[in-house]
Amino acid sequence: MNFASDNVGPVHPSIMAAVMAANEGSAMPYGGDDLTARAVERIREVFDHDAEVFLVATGTAANALALSAIVDPFGGVLAHGEAHVNTDECGAPELFTGGAKIIPLPGEGGRIPPAALRERLAAFVHGEHQVLPQALSLTNATEYGGVLTPEETAGLAAIAHAHGLGVHLDGARLANALAALECTPAEATWKAGVDVLSFGLTKNGAMCAEAVVFFDRERAHRFAWRRKRAGQLLSKGRYLAAQFLAALQDDLWLDLARHANAMAARLAEGLTGLPGIRTAHPVQANEVFVHLPRPLHAALVEAGAIYYPWRETEQTVLARLVTSWATSAEEVDRLISLARASV
Repeated sequence: MNFASDNVGPVHPSIMAAVMAANEGSAMPYGGDDLTARAVERIREVFDHDAEVFLVATGTAANALALSAIVDPFGGVLAHGEAHVNTDECGAPELFTGGAKIIPLPGEGGRIPPAALRERLAAFVHGEHQVLPQALSLTNATEYGGVLTPEETAGLAAIAHAHGLGVHLDGARLANALAALECTPAEATWKAGVDVLSFGLTKNGAMCAEAVVFFDRERAHRFAWRRKRAGQLLSKGRYLAAQFLAALQDDLWLDLARHANAMAARLAEGLTGLPGIRTAHPVQANEVFVHLPRPLHAALVEAGAIYYPWRETEQTVLARLVTSWATSAEEVDRLISLARASV
């Protein structure tokens, strides 16, 4: 009953088989192999865009490098206060940009209200005494398991573009957002105004498969050197490419996300049907945030349930439970049964 993260699950068998198949024979290094060329083309097909695509190994690298391409060291990146780029990248965006400042914005459920973005942008009136706002970073699905519709993304992107900002999207859980929205990858990204995407599959059945996708190709200027300097140009890049090819074949990546979302919905429905348990945010993707009475939290942990206590009060624990492609209905039902017995 490990609901700590969608990173705890194994690699999907089809993706692992693709990595093993890539292990046969020799191939040119540093992305010069056939698999990498095919993976780049496949990503372009998925997003219906002749984008510049760069494969990397981690989501942190994807986010930090993407921002480094669109922000100067004296620039500012506007993002939700609880976005990964602000709270969980150990300063990597600041390091890779050479010192750009993350400017946190408020918003319920990980969403940035358009009014909050406008208000913050209007406060930059001191010229060179302040950082120069240059980017807006969005997250879809959000850190609280919500999804941004194409219309929401487009509205925020329009404000950013009107002020000369580039738009970055952290898509570590983009598959879960797309599965919930039932829209195309293009509609959720470049058609909604996204300039550069951190496209992640690691949380969705891959071993380590991330990509920086520039829909605005001009912003990818000399990005190959940025990737190399950051240690993200893998000498045996074919193993990254093999994961993308397997995950994107026959929409496997979306099928895995649909299952994870369904397990989250099942978990939320089962838990919130019990006394004293209530959700903190709507469950749209694969994350469930619930307020648990402290005695119930203690009982679940004692029984072996693993999840993150997000915030705590004297009476309750706000718990984050995350499902993945590997989460089974039996695992979900077992946790619900334990909670029912404890209640």
